[in-house]
Order: sequence, then structure tokens, then C-alpha cells
Amino acid sequence: MLQVCLNGVRRTDESPWIPVSAEEAAAEARRAVRAGAQDVHLHPKDHRGRDSLDAAVVRDVLQAVREAVGPAVAVGVTTGEWTEPDARRRARLVESWTVLPDHASVNWHEDGADLIARTLADRGIGIEAGLFSGTDGPRAHLASPFAGRVLRVLAEISGAPAAQAEEAALGLVRRLAGTAGAPVLLHGEDDTAWPVLRTAARLGLDARIGLEDTLRLPDGSPAEGNAPLVAAARDILARGADTAAP
Repeated sequence: MLQVCLNGVRRTDESPWIPVSAEEAAAEARRAVRAGAQDVHLHPKDHRGRDSLDAAVVRDVLQAVREAVGPAVAVGVTTGEWTEPDARRRARLVESWTVLPDHASVNWHEDGADLIARTLADRGIGIEAGLFSGTDGPRAHLASPFAGRVLRVLAEISGAPAAQAEEAALGLVRRLAGTAGAPVLLHGEDDTAWPVLRTAARLGLDARIGLEDTLRLPDGSPAEGNAPLVAAARDILARGADTAAP
């Protein structure tokens, strides 16, 4: 499975292709799915371009993106603590949603991860466990009552040099051996995005790519939107599958 991560916390001064409004997110999602993305992860943003879990903001972007990509493509959002540092208030925001995503990511190195996960589960929203290298997230998740109860694990390589990305990715995957069979989606960010995607291809794991993770194509040129990133990732994943085939 290839997930597209449309925007992340990035701003339009980093790339003019970063979608902010619901309409921009819908257009980017449509192009990315046509290029081969099978799942969408996005950060709902207010009119100032800041990540928001406000019910109206979440409603508007989910409705627009779903109309753009159709019912067969799952759409998920972040619940990162930067949207609201107080975990209880963040949980109340999730409780206020009137239109629900198919899944939402929970970063287990952040305070209140179990509370947010419980709130999502109570609302029937799938949980993506965000487990970052170099953090206590993997240990905290494996000790959590939600270990083995998540839709998938988002294994993220963060802060590693590109030359060490594969080693870091393999190490994190080994640490996650106790996740009770949850699918692992392996991905990197910035300099590690493409090396880690190639590692995911070799391991036969789910992967993701998009402007949240990198602004550049494998050749280093700027990506003019999410669709070119998805197309390049599909080529790499196809070659990985061919290599792994008997």
C-alpha cells in the first residue's frame, strides 16, 4: 500500500504546492490518487495555514477530499500535539468532530497518546501508531493497551543522516517485531525519504510519500505537487517487488 501525505506542518513558503484550503487538498489528493496513491494522510489547516483539529476545519477538508478521490480511498488526519498541546483538550476536539476520518495518526512519543487513541477507538476511527526512531515511542506503544489494536504502524525514520537511513530503518523494524501483526508502513523525511522508501520496497512493507515527507524528487529536483512524488515512488516500489519475486 502506498499512502500519500499531502502537506504535513509545511508552509507555502517552503513550496507553492503545499495544499492549505480544503479545495487545494482535494485537488492534490485527486492528482495523487490518479498517480497511484491508495490512501491519503493530511493535516487539516485553518485559513492561516496552521494545523487545526477544529470540527469545521476537519469536516470541510474531509468532505472535499472524499468527493475528489471517491469512497474506495481511505482518508486520514493527524492528531499531533502541536495542534493542541493539552491532550485533554485535543481529545475533546476529536470528540467534537461531526465528519469522521477513516483513520488518524497518534504519535506515541507525545503526551496523552493512549487518551487520544482511546478517544479515536470510541468513535470507530482507525488508529495509525506513529512510532519515530530516536524516541521512546516504540517502547511506549508496545507497553500500551493499544499495542496490537491499531490499523497500522507508521514507522518513521527521523533525524538520521541519509547514509544511515537504511540501517536506522532496519533497526526500527526489528524493534517493532512485537506489534502483534499490525501492518508496518515505513517512511522517512527529507534526506531519508527516498532511501527509506527503497528499504520499504525491498522489505515488501507499506510505504508513503508526499510533500509532508519530502519536497524533492529522487533526482533532487523540486516536486511540483504530490502526484510526481507518488509516480516516482510507484516506480521504486514496483522495482522492489520485481527484485523480491522468485
